[in-house]
Amino acid sequence: MALRHAVLAALLDEELSGYQLAKAFDMGVANFWHAQPQQLYAELARLEKEGLVAGREVVQDARPNKRLFRVTDDGLAELERFVAEAAKPSFIRDDLLVKVQAADHLDAGELTARLIERAEFAEAKAAQFEALLEGMRGDRAEAEFLRHGERIGPYLTCRRGLAFERANRDWCREVVDVLRARSA
Repeated sequence: MALRHAVLAALLDEELSGYQLAKAFDMGVANFWHAQPQQLYAELARLEKEGLVAGREVVQDARPNKRLFRVTDDGLAELERFVAEAAKPSFIRDDLLVKVQAADHLDAGELTARLIERAEFAEAKAAQFEALLEGMRGDRAEAEFLRHGERIGPYLTCRRGLAFERANRDWCREVVDVLRARSA
């Protein structure tokens, strides 16, 4: 997958400015694709040049003008083509795993501290995903929303982000317990 597909997917439901796109990435898309704001702006420019998104200038009083972007028919066709391709398997690339791999030769206290930090980060991210899911669901039960809710794609990817962060948290806690037990 290229950044272009993540940007196109993020623009499917509404017109967004580059700033709004960056915020949308932080709140949802980032759980499966990370990008810096400057990368998003550059990608928007490429997509507009290729005709996959269309931008329009919005004049604002007392603030700088902004550009809003939307997916074009060609952009939707590009997403359709992308969906038709076989999905490539993902791979874990995580510096914390390298540290744990070397656990037998490292200071267990330092490694434990890094694992606790990661578990706390994952716990905070999980809480954000839980709040996002609740906001998307509104007053509906999850089963009801899954059957009849609007915008199910963002909801499902957010659920994956929640599961990912919970798994990270649980694994870090488990490794901390193992390291502490071995040190005792």
